[in-house]
Amino acid sequence: AVYKLSDDIAIIQTLDFFTPMVDDPYVFGKIAATNALSDVWAMGGQVSVALNIVCFPEEDDPAILASILRGGAEKVMEAGGVLCGGHSINDKECKYGLSVTGVVHPDKYLRNNTCKKGDIIILTKPLGVGMVTASYRFGEVAESDYQMALKSMQTLNKYSFDIVRKYKLHAGTDVTGFGFLGHLNEMTDDNYTIAVNSDAVKYIPGAYRLAEEFLTTGGAQKNRNFLGDKIRFESGVSRPMQEILLDPQTSGGMLYSVAPEDVNAVMKELNDLEMPSCVVGEVQDRQDKNIIIY
Repeated sequence: AVYKLSDDIAIIQTLDFFTPMVDDPYVFGKIAATNALSDVWAMGGQVSVALNIVCFPEEDDPAILASILRGGAEKVMEAGGVLCGGHSINDKECKYGLSVTGVVHPDKYLRNNTCKKGDIIILTKPLGVGMVTASYRFGEVAESDYQMALKSMQTLNKYSFDIVRKYKLHAGTDVTGFGFLGHLNEMTDDNYTIAVNSDAVKYIPGAYRLAEEFLTTGGAQKNRNFLGDKIRFESGVSRPMQEILLDPQTSGGMLYSVAPEDVNAVMKELNDLEMPSCVVGEVQDRQDKNIIIY
C-alpha cells in the first residue's frame, strides 16, 4: 500500500514471510529479508524501517533462530533501513519475513500497469530459481546452479532500481510467485500486448534440463492455468522454456518498462555492475493476447 502523508512524502507499507527453501538458516534469513524488502523498490520508494515477523518452534535450537535474524538484519542494513524490532510466536513450522515501511514522493510512485507503447521490458535476474531450489533437495541440481540461485535470491533489487530510476521508467514490478509471465501480464493492464523474445531471457543453466525432465513445481502449473488464454506461445517456444517463464520465483528480479531511447544507457550501467539483466520484450499495440512469446 502507498499512503500519501503530504505533498512531498508518501509511505509504502509491505509485508512478506514464508517457510525456509534452503537448509542454511543464515542464508534463509537473508533471502527472506531480500524478498520482503523488494516491494518497496517495486513501488519506486526507498526502505526506511522494518520489523521482524517470526514463527519458530520453541523446542528447536535458538541458535538457528539467531542465525536467521542475523541474516535478515544484515540485509535491512544493506538496504539502508533500520530494523526496529518485531514479533515472534511459537509455531510448529519455522517462518520468517519482514514488515517494511518505505518512503516515496507521491509524484514518483511507481505503478506496475503504466507502460507506454514502444517501451522496452528489462529483466534484472535470471529465472529458474523455483525449480532449482526445489530439485536441489533431491540431488538433481549441480552445485554451481544452486549457488547461482542462492546469489540471485540474496541480491537486493535496490541496485537495479537505483540505476533505472534515473531514466524514463514508466512501470515496474518484481518477479515472485506468479512467475515471469504472471507479473508481466499485470503490466499489460489489458491495454497493450507485450511481445517477449524467449531467446533473450536469461535463466539458471540447469533449469532447462530440469524442465526437460519434468522436474518443475506445482506453482508453475497454477500460473499456466491462471494465465490461460491471456498468453500465446508461438510454435518455436519449447515446452522447457515455457516452464521456465512460468516458474515461481523467490526473491526474483525486477521487470522494468523503459523508454526505448534510454535502454542502451540503462543496460550499460546494469552490465557495468555485472548484473545479469536482459532486454526481453516490447510493449506494442493491443492484439488478441496480453503476451505473445516467440
